[in-house]
Amino acid sequence: MAARVSVIVPTLNAEAHLPRCLTALIEGLPAGLIRELIVTDGGSTDRTRAIADEAGAVWCAGPASRGGQLARGCAAARGEWLLILHADTVLAPGWSAVVADHIAGSDMPGFFRLAFNATGLAPAWVAGWANLRARLFALPYGDQGLLLRASDYARAGGYPDQPLMEEDKGKNT
Repeated sequence: MAARVSVIVPTLNAEAHLPRCLTALIEGLPAGLIRELIVTDGGSTDRTRAIADEAGAVWCAGPASRGGQLARGCAAARGEWLLILHADTVLAPGWSAVVADHIAGSDMPGFFRLAFNATGLAPAWVAGWANLRARLFALPYGDQGLLLRASDYARAGGYPDQPLMEEDKGKNT
C-alpha cells in the first residue's frame, strides 16, 4: 500500500503525552500507511519540539489556536487522507489495519471508539455516551481522532483560524 495518510497532531506543551501518542503510530509504518507525521505547535516551552524532531515529524509552528494549528498542519499535509489526533490520544493496537480497511473500502470520514485507561463507572459512562453520540449523529469528539480525505477537508473550507473548545474557557468571563 502506498503511504496515503498524513497524521496531524496539534500540540501545546505536550511533552507528557506526545511520546505515547507517537509510539502508537509506529505500527502504521511497516505497511507504508503513514506518509508523514505533522506536529503543529502553538508555542510550546517544554520538550515538545525535541520529541517531534526525534520522531522525524514535520514541525509547523504558529500562534496558540487549535483551529489555526489544525489549519497549518492540514495545509502542510501531502497525503490523500488526513488523520487528526490530539497529542494525548493513544490509538489501540490494530488501528492501522482498521484504517487501511476503511480507506480501501470507503470515501467517507471515519473516527475511532473512545476509551479511557481509567477504570470505573464515570469513564465508562463518558466513553459510552461519546461513542453513541458519534455513531448516531456523526459527531465524534477530537479525542476519537478524525480520518478524512484531504480533498473533502479542502472542499469543506478547512478549519477556521480561531480558538476551539477548551481554549475558549474563561476568555469571556
